[in-house]
Amino acid sequence: MTRATARLAVSVGCPSGIGPEVSVAAAAAVTSRSVRVLLVGDLDSLQDAAGLVDVDPARLVRVGSAAEGFASRRGAIPVLSPLPVAPRWRVPGKPSRQGGAAQLAWVDLATDLVRRGEADALVTGPVSKDAIARSGVSGSKGFLGHTEHLARRLRAREVTMAFHAHERGLTTSLVTTHLPLAKVPRAITAEGVARATYWTGWLLARLAAGRKQRPRLAVCALNPHAGENGLLGHEEDDVIAPGIAAARRRLARSAIRIDVTGPVAAESAFRHAQGGRFEGVVAMYHDQATIPMKLLGFGDAVNLSLGLPIVRTSVDHGTAYDRAGKGTASAAGMIEAMKLAVRLVEAPAS
Repeated sequence: MTRATARLAVSVGCPSGIGPEVSVAAAAAVTSRSVRVLLVGDLDSLQDAAGLVDVDPARLVRVGSAAEGFASRRGAIPVLSPLPVAPRWRVPGKPSRQGGAAQLAWVDLATDLVRRGEADALVTGPVSKDAIARSGVSGSKGFLGHTEHLARRLRAREVTMAFHAHERGLTTSLVTTHLPLAKVPRAITAEGVARATYWTGWLLARLAAGRKQRPRLAVCALNPHAGENGLLGHEEDDVIAPGIAAARRRLARSAIRIDVTGPVAAESAFRHAQGGRFEGVVAMYHDQATIPMKLLGFGDAVNLSLGLPIVRTSVDHGTAYDRAGKGTASAAGMIEAMKLAVRLVEAPAS
């Protein structure tokens, strides 16, 4: 897909966190003739944030629709504000149930704009899972994160959480997401491994469009030393290897040219990826992926939800309540999330 202008709908995250600050700073840095950014959040808190990050608050203008926002004057930062938050419920560093309800409303509206074709991609700021889950509004019960919520809202049958660090040239993804560690082994299935491997390969192929060399993807083992031939576990032979085989077949049917290796001991997979042997790594559980990714690319890495019918990217950091309202939070991650969203919108379909 190629457009003269890429239109990004940005839900700004928790109004008591750093989301408003990094969203405003990134919107000011990225908006151009070819990229238009629409912020979805509370206008007053965004104007307050603008003053903290050296952006003229007058640039933020309230709009009544996405069309109005994307057609706004050059230099303006349009804001769609469907659920304002009273000042007492958006105090920096002090999340509230009211703020939780607003965060979810902003995510849902921004998502629907993209689903209806009124925007090209969704970019999400950092939310408070706890504040959303405690808000009591529709869709908030048991809220675990954007990936799971968007999968339900968009009725996506298979969704994979992934992270991309552009400067490192590294992408990693998860077979399982937000689970207690004790539940992980039973949650890993051949189907789950195949799903994550396929969608990570799909992403690598899009990012590598125009290059001659095939992207290389490693799939991690679950157990130390890849199970040591069954001495340390059998998941590698019983579940992971069959999942990799199924993914290879699906990638071939889709004409996606990817080299897939595995199961590989996680410590080796990430070490070799850092050294340039692999462009991507599929991890079995949350911390297996996020610890090395945050060591290698914290602040600049981008979170993605693969398998959705829309493009969705996000910052790879939290609400940082200890830094909220101080104007010291880096907008680098939000800028990278916006840039990656544009890149995926403009990439040729696989």
